[in-house]
Amino acid sequence: MTDTPLPRIVIAGGGTAGWMAAAALSKLTPCHVTLVESEAIGTVGVGEATIPQIRLFNQALGLDENELLRETRATFKLGIAFDGWLREGHDYMHAFGQVGRAHGVLPFQHFWLRAKQAGFAKPLSHYSLNEIAARDLRMQREAMPHAYHLDAGLYAAYLRRFAEGQGAARIEGMIEGAERHGETGDIAALVLTGGQRIGGDFFIDCTGFRALLIEGALESGFDDWTRYLPCDRAVAVPCATKGEFTPYTRAIARKAGWQWRIPLQHRIGNGLVYSSAHMSDDEATQTLLANLDGVPHADPRLLRFTTGKRRRQWIGNCLAVGLSAGFMEPLESTSIHLIQSAISRFIQILPKGRAPAATIDWFNDQADFEWQRMRDFLVLHYWANGREGEPFWDAMRHMDLPDTLTAKLEQWRASGFIHREHEELFTEVGWFQVLAGQGVEAEGYNPVADAIAEPELRAMLDNVEASLNRQAAAMPRHLDYLQSCARGNARVEITA
Repeated sequence: MTDTPLPRIVIAGGGTAGWMAAAALSKLTPCHVTLVESEAIGTVGVGEATIPQIRLFNQALGLDENELLRETRATFKLGIAFDGWLREGHDYMHAFGQVGRAHGVLPFQHFWLRAKQAGFAKPLSHYSLNEIAARDLRMQREAMPHAYHLDAGLYAAYLRRFAEGQGAARIEGMIEGAERHGETGDIAALVLTGGQRIGGDFFIDCTGFRALLIEGALESGFDDWTRYLPCDRAVAVPCATKGEFTPYTRAIARKAGWQWRIPLQHRIGNGLVYSSAHMSDDEATQTLLANLDGVPHADPRLLRFTTGKRRRQWIGNCLAVGLSAGFMEPLESTSIHLIQSAISRFIQILPKGRAPAATIDWFNDQADFEWQRMRDFLVLHYWANGREGEPFWDAMRHMDLPDTLTAKLEQWRASGFIHREHEELFTEVGWFQVLAGQGVEAEGYNPVADAIAEPELRAMLDNVEASLNRQAAAMPRHLDYLQSCARGNARVEITA
């Protein structure tokens, strides 16, 4: 008796999702991997900011970071600055890495809250190495958790070369639909224009918003989260590089949404996410074009979307990855991470033959949890705004919140407690920075924080700040450091 062979995996669609899947599966599994895509179909291609977990993905593939920086025209990213979310002129940063230092059994937030009530705590920016370095435009990858701003199209092309080098096959063709097994209802083959048939054992749907397999063929259904996240459009345009070469993303609050700014080596990526019920497409385009650093490199591109997720991301022998699985606006740079986490989870339970229902249910339950907690974190940003007198922001401040977010807020307000549930993406430190940065007040703190005398608490905060300032001051400038990592003796040209 022989074991059932590992499946022939067919990936429907390319782009970032398709080639990340092909790269990981061809490198990390013994499966036969085929990717089908058409050059005639473009990709959304505006998700250019990442979070530190992408480094785990790249390391698993054995990619060299310096090569990645060169091939994708990437820059370093230490966090996201949120400008104007509390009020015009105010900003804060959700920086990667730790804020302050734990003491004894308690995390830093309780000591900071005690000092804040006593009137001597400084803003959190004074206690974050990543933020201190980012604001001073400094960078040193050995010292800090970091991610990248990268050209998503170049990243997909880079991974394509890698995947094909690992044995993945690519077929050029326009996917018209799917042929299904008469008995099981599973996908039997992709059907291309002209009638060509691509058979396989397992299919990964990377067809973007079209979701040709998971929705078109298998009718997964969609959980619409517009009531929590009503922004439904974005206009995007790259522009010439100018101004500060920041090692952080900017998310700038606007009249009916927010604008992203993502600096790469060869351009700045810009976009405006907005609610079409509160702003017209023309006004959004004009707003974006009026707030660019440099000359536009292309005509503005309009995207329409609905925030939410497929009710089942894995059905039978089909898994949805990327935009076919759902959409979360790029406020916290989670798009590429959701691709990564789906691929990683799938590889953990890679089926031989047809996966049992319990395995599929586990995957879908994990995906539901991940997406819901991510949704809550994004909703917090909108709900905790102080932009009074603007219809969009007023409505967001008075929305009905998900029960899971309400519970987190009640815990924070009562005693400064933050709990990271299971494997949710955003850590206690991330929640802490957004809650504090947007003025959500905690009424108390854990009384264990009173165990140290006030002079000792003052000294602890001062010492943390001084130590972090010394570390940041010793770091090279971001541009110089990027040049040394990615270009050797050649300079990175930053032109107006």
